[in-house]
Amino acid sequence: MLINDELNRQNMTKYRLSKESGVPQATINDICSGKAELEKCSAGTLYRLAKVLGLTVENILESVREDYRSDFETFKSNTCHYVKDMGDLDFIVDVLESDKVRKLYNKHWYPEALYLLAMLDYLCRENDVPVCTKYNDIRVQKLERPVFPIGVLLTSEVLKSDEPIKKAEEDAIPEFRRFNIIESEVRNVV
Repeated sequence: MLINDELNRQNMTKYRLSKESGVPQATINDICSGKAELEKCSAGTLYRLAKVLGLTVENILESVREDYRSDFETFKSNTCHYVKDMGDLDFIVDVLESDKVRKLYNKHWYPEALYLLAMLDYLCRENDVPVCTKYNDIRVQKLERPVFPIGVLLTSEVLKSDEPIKKAEEDAIPEFRRFNIIESEVRNVV
């Protein structure tokens, strides 16, 4: 199990994980022994454990089920938190070393693969780092229809206006817009 492996790798005790994450030690013991199913843990518990261990919630859930797929909004949010927690350069290195873009693309999880690639390209531009060319075959792809943040769609619906959608398209980060992903804010996460 990934959590046990990470505890061993980091030479961390369950007690320390409990103290640093705020997750009760009994819960951590149940998770590590297999008594508690990770898929049934709350998102908050998984997020706190992931943050302390330097993982993502997806990493943890994928370790249990290879075919685990969160909804796209959750994937985007977790990716932004991962960038915030790791820092731009460590995120770039981690994603490239793990070849996560290719793995997602090969699973035919195109929105996730393209979002992650857009994030890589954006962070490379922001940090004046050369773009990795091993994904050039994927860079020519694009989602069939634009994907907007749920907040933009809800605002548009409530206001009965296309203005929020038009504004989101205008403000979209170019690296995301290239893949038909309308994203303007990847830094302001809580």
